[in-house]
Amino acid sequence: MSTRTEMISRFYTGYDEETRLDRTRRGQLEFFVTMDYIHRFAGKDSKILEIGAGTGRYSIALAKEGFDVTSVELVENNLNILKKNSEGLKNIHAYQGDALDLSRFSDETFDVTLVFGPMYHLYESGDVNKAIDEALRVTKKNGIILFAFISVFAIMSANYLYGNWAAGEEENFTKDYKIRHFEEQLFTGYDITEFEALFKDKPVEHITTAGVDWILEAIQKREDFSFSDEDFEKFKRWYLAFAENREMLGATNHLLYICRRR
Repeated sequence: MSTRTEMISRFYTGYDEETRLDRTRRGQLEFFVTMDYIHRFAGKDSKILEIGAGTGRYSIALAKEGFDVTSVELVENNLNILKKNSEGLKNIHAYQGDALDLSRFSDETFDVTLVFGPMYHLYESGDVNKAIDEALRVTKKNGIILFAFISVFAIMSANYLYGNWAAGEEENFTKDYKIRHFEEQLFTGYDITEFEALFKDKPVEHITTAGVDWILEAIQKREDFSFSDEDFEKFKRWYLAFAENREMLGATNHLLYICRRR
């Protein structure tokens, strides 16, 4: 059996993470909405940490805006692309590392912390809590943390409505319909209230939970799916207005849990 880090590294070494947020309307919507939320909380002098930075799509964009950015990425292949794409940017600092161990950073170092990948791949309760606690530790008091996570229901609608429902149900639910979290999944999904409950005893103030890509993951696979540039610009603004609507969150693939450290 592969370790968690081996599984993640193997997947992302063979996956085109570099263009994920550009090549589809779903990815473009995720980037647009996520950046909007970052800008709501990051002041011009904010020090930003991104944990699970991938190839640096967010980190590099924020560094180009003038923010002091530190990026931590587990997968060596992704980190190499991040470093190559950020050459010449003196205000971005990239390291290889795991969300479970941020010991290279002192307590209360960053104003804004972005955890944009690790929670997809953590299964054991101890590891989940360790990742949360480490992100909180390195964030200043009254600083903001944005945790990305995946809806288990969106995993089902996006991946298992194409003749393979039984496999998806077995993968993500027990026989009595409890949500499953185990390492061989690679990606693990949550009920929204289940994810929010992870922070019940943490020193945080919950600000909001927002969706970032709604139903596009599922419907963009249709052959007749299309969005003109003009319509998509209108759609992005419309969706942003309803991104926190509780009725819509369960259909959203990627979500943000946003909190303030107390």
